Amino acid sequence: MVGVGSEAQKYVWEGAIPLQIHLHESEITTLPSPEPALILAPRIGYLPLLVPQIKPYFSDTLPPGVDTVWFDFKGMPLKWYIPTGVLFDLLCLEPERPWNLTVHFRGYPGDLLSPCEGEDSVKWSYINSLKEAAYIINGNSKNVMNMSQIDQFELWRSVLNREMEAYLRISSKLKLGIVGEDYTKIVMSPRQSNNEADSVGPSRAGRIPVRLYVRNVGEYTDDLEDVPPVDSWDRICYMNKPVEIQREEGKIFNLYDAIKMLLPEFFPDEPSIDEELSKLELEDEPGIGGSNLSDPDPDTNTMRKTELVTVKNETQLYPSHPTGKSEIKLVRIQGIEPKLDIPFSWVVTNLINPEHFLHICVCVGVSQDSSKTS
Repeated sequence: MVGVGSEAQKYVWEGAIPLQIHLHESEITTLPSPEPALILAPRIGYLPLLVPQIKPYFSDTLPPGVDTVWFDFKGMPLKWYIPTGVLFDLLCLEPERPWNLTVHFRGYPGDLLSPCEGEDSVKWSYINSLKEAAYIINGNSKNVMNMSQIDQFELWRSVLNREMEAYLRISSKLKLGIVGEDYTKIVMSPRQSNNEADSVGPSRAGRIPVRLYVRNVGEYTDDLEDVPPVDSWDRICYMNKPVEIQREEGKIFNLYDAIKMLLPEFFPDEPSIDEELSKLELEDEPGIGGSNLSDPDPDTNTMRKTELVTVKNETQLYPSHPTGKSEIKLVRIQGIEPKLDIPFSWVVTNLINPEHFLHICVCVGVSQDSSKTS
């Protein structure tokens, strides 16, 4: 039923992270220093949206100047367009509550962070992500681009206010359904016809927008508290890896299979995705061509890049060690470390963010035991 979410979806939408916000010492102009601000931050929200609640705590002590607000965690500037819950899952391997962040109202690090002009910037970042998701799912983003101003306004307000039922009612018009209730086989980037690429309406074979964050924790111990904090985004790889659902009778594709598909380099002893796809292609009828790159959609040039894997700082993805073997140590989605045998279809249906991306945080490292073996 439109407008009624699952129990798991409700937990995601109602989820919040307790924050303790400290004003940076360089911006304190009064004595005694102000107390930190305590606030609940929605998991599906974004840090700049908290500024109207935070600024009253510190307005009396700020130095003269124009506000250019940004946040850091242990000295590392936080990317404002990544959902707050994802930042927490990625940077706090041993979750601390409250999460201690520092807010700055001056000295915006424009060389490290893209500009943010408050709510408007966050809104358009969200809409652009929604367009990317629509392109991945339907082959174009026409449904999002053709939204009425009223629907666009109400959709954004539903995200701001965490009104899940209103969000589901409005977003249903975009026809961005990804998976059904049946758990199905998933393969990456199979070939599609031109007609499929141009279609608008029901999703084609269930393409899933995934944003993958891979953190290199180096030499790893069983105690997450011993993992040093991230001091640079160079230690984190960010990837867009759309995957596609195809039905295959008798098989349930689980989270383990999805991680293997997203990061095949960590499963060298198992068949690669290319090998599996080759087997499927041999069963295809002859004469089926690849997808046409000259899509007439006006937004294709900007969305086509979501078809590719975007990897930054690839050399940092795999911890180097003369004898150790890099391994996946942690998988976290919406604050959960799910069992890897859970059906991936359930994960997608219940744990996606409102912009229709599934955000997966993965930590890789070398265990101390394996690093000592010869």
